[in-house]
Amino acid sequence: MPCLGGARFVFNSLEAPVSLRSLYSSFTSSVSTTTRLVPRRAFSIMANSHNDLFDYTSGRWVFNDALRRAERRLVFDVEGLRRLAAQSVGRSPADVVNLSKLAEGGFNRTFLITLRDDFQMVARIPYPATVPKYYAVASEVATMEFLRSSGLPVPQVYGYSPASDNAAKTEYIFMEFVRGTKLSDVWLELGESDIVSILRQLAQLESQMMSISFPAGGSLYYAHDLEKVAGRAAIPLKDERFCVGPDTRLPMWYGRRSQLDVDRGPYESAEAALVAAARKELAYLEQFGQPLLPFRRERRDGYQYQEQSPSAHIENLKRYLLIASSLVPRDPALGHFCIRHPDLQQSNIVVRRSSDSGWQVVSLLDWQHASILPPFLLAGVPQRLQNHDDPVSQSMTPPSLPENFDELEETERTAAEEVYHRRLVHYHYVTNTEEYNKPHCDALTDPMCVLRGRLFNHAGNPWEGETLELKVALIRATERWETLTGGGAPCPVAFDAEDACETTELNEVQRKADKAFEVWQNMLGLGPEGWVPTQDYEEAVALCKQMKEEALTEATTEEERAEIMAHWPWDDMDEGKYM
Repeated sequence: MPCLGGARFVFNSLEAPVSLRSLYSSFTSSVSTTTRLVPRRAFSIMANSHNDLFDYTSGRWVFNDALRRAERRLVFDVEGLRRLAAQSVGRSPADVVNLSKLAEGGFNRTFLITLRDDFQMVARIPYPATVPKYYAVASEVATMEFLRSSGLPVPQVYGYSPASDNAAKTEYIFMEFVRGTKLSDVWLELGESDIVSILRQLAQLESQMMSISFPAGGSLYYAHDLEKVAGRAAIPLKDERFCVGPDTRLPMWYGRRSQLDVDRGPYESAEAALVAAARKELAYLEQFGQPLLPFRRERRDGYQYQEQSPSAHIENLKRYLLIASSLVPRDPALGHFCIRHPDLQQSNIVVRRSSDSGWQVVSLLDWQHASILPPFLLAGVPQRLQNHDDPVSQSMTPPSLPENFDELEETERTAAEEVYHRRLVHYHYVTNTEEYNKPHCDALTDPMCVLRGRLFNHAGNPWEGETLELKVALIRATERWETLTGGGAPCPVAFDAEDACETTELNEVQRKADKAFEVWQNMLGLGPEGWVPTQDYEEAVALCKQMKEEALTEATTEEERAEIMAHWPWDDMDEGKYM
């Protein structure tokens, strides 16, 4: 999705126009693929002027920079926020001595508020482009409070408003400031025993949260917040303060999808959860669909730079809906509704060290867009902990350093240590999940877990000019039908052998495109959507411009030059048609 922090970039050097292939070769022949041409640096301390409170100051983007910053600029009533913060903890506004920016993420800006007795709290404000605004705030608050009441280490909420009709003139959440260290700040410095201990604690916490059963799928709310939204169905929990209501996952609401009158939950069955997002996307394409070039410009060469009709994706969505009911596992333990952290990564985990017990997980942050789904749809190694592309991790072989490690050059030792670290994390997350969270392990080790997840996600994700990933998953489903469904009814979907072969070939082309563009992004020091720290922005933009000029110089035909000019991955682009 072309907005607010989704990592989707990857570039094709192997299948690109000749000039881009040559340029790639000239760079990679002299620069290691692990070397960053623009090194990433640590964030600077946040400034505190009013404009800095309103603006995004943590970084810039090498393309569509003005759009990205506009999405994140929010003018609010600073004094109003200070007053509301003080009231939320029973204090006078005069007790507030400082309000400063604390952090900026993909969807929210957080502020640290300090009172006279050194009491500190956090204010969290969503960006203007964050969706679904009311539901996202209301659901996150209810999720945090419910999990906290269930014994999970989650910040206490002091006050909130899911609407902007208040003294601060913005939606907000006031919450506990948890003292400790972000795991991301110490992750690469931890010893092996500390890593294993933290992964054990995370598996135990996931077991605790995933063992809570819900009467339906969707997202969690306070009942009184949904009562304020006319016509929204809700299914109450035993604690009737809480209820399950509409699913807040971003793909359900992205862009013009928020205008659609479609079922977003609560889901009363696993099958209902499987089909809702696909039906939403089908409704979107039938109302707003138009031919598009793939949003990911690095993949356009695979389509000969031709616009793709939404009709192919519509056809594949209908194929998915034909098989969706058969994707529910026969094991009833995998079909109940549960909750899991929506983005379990190191920057959302707070740890604290003690002399007698080492590093302890003391809080899990950022519950926005959390959803309640069956475990077979929630299962997986968290993105920042997984190492699926490595055969050693795939086989769950205990990791070890190379036997000749001590004889390696320094750069080789560093590379070997990085590989070992990734394997270690993946291995111990899975083994601890096996020991402490059997339901998740059962879903995780189901041979069809990955395929079910791909079908579900690709069918529900916003269409961005490609249907390839969904089609590949559908073809795989027809090939593994008996294993996927346990036998019984024949598969209602079939693909022509030639069509399946061509799809597989295109998928391989795009796989190379993805891998090569990832190398480019890493070499340039770019994050998702071309993000760089502010202090690196000018250097990164200049380097991207230089690369484009060299590509144009090396182009041998006007057609190649036109393709470079129209589809260069780091130029500004019109994203409106993809919304």
